[in-house]
Amino acid sequence: APQYREWGWQTFVAMEKVLWTANGYASLKDVRDKKRGYLDRMESFFIAETLKYLFLLQDPNNKIKLDKYIFNTEGHPLSISKLPD
Repeated sequence: APQYREWGWQTFVAMEKVLWTANGYASLKDVRDKKRGYLDRMESFFIAETLKYLFLLQDPNNKIKLDKYIFNTEGHPLSISKLPD
């Protein structure tokens, strides 16, 4: 849906503005006050999951149909199978 795509884009732009550093993405020490600085780490799931979901959200012509697949918590598509009658 276009609204979710827009929210995803706004999230990505905010992360680029606030979390990007010279060496990659960082975590904030306190999300309520970015002046408190960064933690010197990038969580392993950030690219593998967070950015993957944002990428998929921005592709309106992706081949993964959400009525046929779901994504697990690691961002991998799993086909939905029908339960036997």
